[in-house]
Amino acid sequence: MPKQLVRLPDLGPSPVFEIVSHGRKGRHTPLQLTRADIEAIARTVRNTPEVVVKVSGGGKTAAAVRAHIEYIDRHGKLEIETDEGPTLQGRRAAAGLVEDWNLALSSGQYRKPTPGENDRRPKVVHNLVFSMVRGTPPDKLLAATQKFAREQFALRHRYAMVLHTDQDHPHVHLVVKAESEQGERLYPVESRYLRRKAEAVAQVLRIGEPIADEGKQELLRSRQAILADWARIADQLDVQGERALACEVRAMTAAMPPVVTEKERIAQGLAAQLHAQLARDAAQAPSQGAPAHAR
Repeated sequence: MPKQLVRLPDLGPSPVFEIVSHGRKGRHTPLQLTRADIEAIARTVRNTPEVVVKVSGGGKTAAAVRAHIEYIDRHGKLEIETDEGPTLQGRRAAAGLVEDWNLALSSGQYRKPTPGENDRRPKVVHNLVFSMVRGTPPDKLLAATQKFAREQFALRHRYAMVLHTDQDHPHVHLVVKAESEQGERLYPVESRYLRRKAEAVAQVLRIGEPIADEGKQELLRSRQAILADWARIADQLDVQGERALACEVRAMTAAMPPVVTEKERIAQGLAAQLHAQLARDAAQAPSQGAPAHAR
């Protein structure tokens, strides 16, 4: 199942770690790192994800969706946060949600595949899981997931979520209706924006023009500011006796890849595909020196 590492917006008034705010305290203001700051720095340099988002599947029938919601709300024991505000709870909550979303009317769900045939029915919901590292306040994760869902789906796709705290790290199950209230379908792995960008870059490559990206200089300036912030943090870690972690910070910044804009990444990907295709064509073409009867 695909996983994606993301940072959810606004985890609350006390962020886990925010390098820019520390880096702008001023040259003459001492930078004193708290224990929470140091732990967050360690997680960052050791590539410990703060938020993991996993697309865990999705139901293709109303019955499957009801069963999944009954599973995540522990058959009515946990509260279901809804897009409309009120929470639902109880053994009838899952059935009521499926009925409210009109999932029984979704097209294609009753077209059952024949034995041996792949199930090509579209999903009526998409299931996502948001999880965070051990020790994260569950209420912050729930609030961040609620804000993410509002910004991405509100007034378009119905959604509901359930917070789980019974494992060593908090996580939220988010269920999103695939068909919007306007009849548009949601495809989590598809990005029309990136496709349009790729088509634009491909057109530039076809006519032989260089890839110009006005944001490159801004990215370079941002990179220099970030490196300066991390250098100050490494120096302060040395002052506070965290020399091993300071070395890890410096190693991390030294290993940062060069600045590449989105257009440049797309161009590199298209060029790699073109070279691979040319190599395949050359391998399949008959040898120039082969006898006529062997061609």
